[in-house]
Amino acid sequence: MSLINGIYKQRKLKLSVTLFFFFCFLASNAFSQYKNITVNKSRTIFEPEEPAITINPTNPLNILAAANIDFYYYTFDGGATWTEGKLPGPIVYGDPVVYFDAMGNAYYTHLGPFNKTGIYWAKSTDGGVTWSDSHKIYGEGNEPFQDKEWITSDVTNSPFKNNLYVSWTQFDKYESKNPKDSSIILFSRSTNLGTSFTYPIRISDLGGDSKDGDSTVEGAVSCVGPEGQVYVAWAGPRGIEFDKSLDGGMTFNKDVWVCNQVGGWAYDIPGLYRCNGLPFTACDISNSKYNGTIYINFSDERNGDHDVFIVKSTDEGATWGEPVRVNNDELGNGKEQFMSNFSVDPATGYIYVLFYDRRRYDDNQTDVVLAVSKDGGETFENMMISDSPFIPVKRIFFGDYIDIDVLNGLVACVWTRMDNEKLSIIFWKEQF
Repeated sequence: MSLINGIYKQRKLKLSVTLFFFFCFLASNAFSQYKNITVNKSRTIFEPEEPAITINPTNPLNILAAANIDFYYYTFDGGATWTEGKLPGPIVYGDPVVYFDAMGNAYYTHLGPFNKTGIYWAKSTDGGVTWSDSHKIYGEGNEPFQDKEWITSDVTNSPFKNNLYVSWTQFDKYESKNPKDSSIILFSRSTNLGTSFTYPIRISDLGGDSKDGDSTVEGAVSCVGPEGQVYVAWAGPRGIEFDKSLDGGMTFNKDVWVCNQVGGWAYDIPGLYRCNGLPFTACDISNSKYNGTIYINFSDERNGDHDVFIVKSTDEGATWGEPVRVNNDELGNGKEQFMSNFSVDPATGYIYVLFYDRRRYDDNQTDVVLAVSKDGGETFENMMISDSPFIPVKRIFFGDYIDIDVLNGLVACVWTRMDNEKLSIIFWKEQF
């Protein structure tokens, strides 16, 4: 009997261990059950890349995406199927950003060609199915050159409700090594749902050079606070800087230094044509206890390899805390996390950060990870959401950003991947 009991106990122990690891596996993959979906139909060596995404607040099944240089993609079934199109007109030349306002109007901002530089926008009132011609916000001729625009709006009940805001970089002369040429941050607003935009104002007190590198001021992404405050942050030679407007974008205060960006915002990742850690800015407008907190997401090499960070302010940007590391792999292990973007849920205040990740490999294989914070950016849970790794090739441009949007617990992500030297746009979503 003792032998039989021993065998029984061993089998019971093995079953318990097996069940333990099985449930651990289920837990670790709980957020990867919604499969990765390829958004694009067209596919070449050099397109599409640099995707953006937005959820229609009037119909969350209507999601809109875009990619370089002039693609748009829309779905009305929550992302199960996508329709692809190209923005009309001959002047669409990259840096695509799409955005739904509170009423379900869609906007597509982009650059003009290098010989007709400028910041442009197009509008759709049918969920991204059809688009107006593109109109220029600002920019004339070759110089000064306009770059890296981003759009948002006021969805609060402030006096500036439904204002549209666009911020970007202006170069005296793009990639100039002349120390007399500089870069500055510009800002424009629309008070009539995109019918027209104001002549831009300069909001950066200090500029940068025109080389399109660490000493250039770039990454100006604006967001709106719970009382209609307009917040903008960017990177440059002094690290990350911040400015704000309390009158709906008419005027801005003095710049505030946020933190250093160790190694600069332009950095090298093996296998990528180029990479950056440019900041993204968002504010909690939910009814959570973190209401009004401003967050800036960026990446740098302060720990010896590239990590993803969140830095926050709880006093409308007057002072800033220490950056918090988002990726939770071993500190300083030489594994790269890069090209992050993030969003704050306007319903819950939860923070969702999307980034590329190589923690599992010793080569250039790359995963995509989503990190979630439910405590105001103090701690983050990491989960892999890509179905399989991919390996990028340096000679092919991979884009400068990926994107994420969150609405009432619905998280929608898009990123670029490369297989056999061909690019594709991947979509993933989950209802949290």
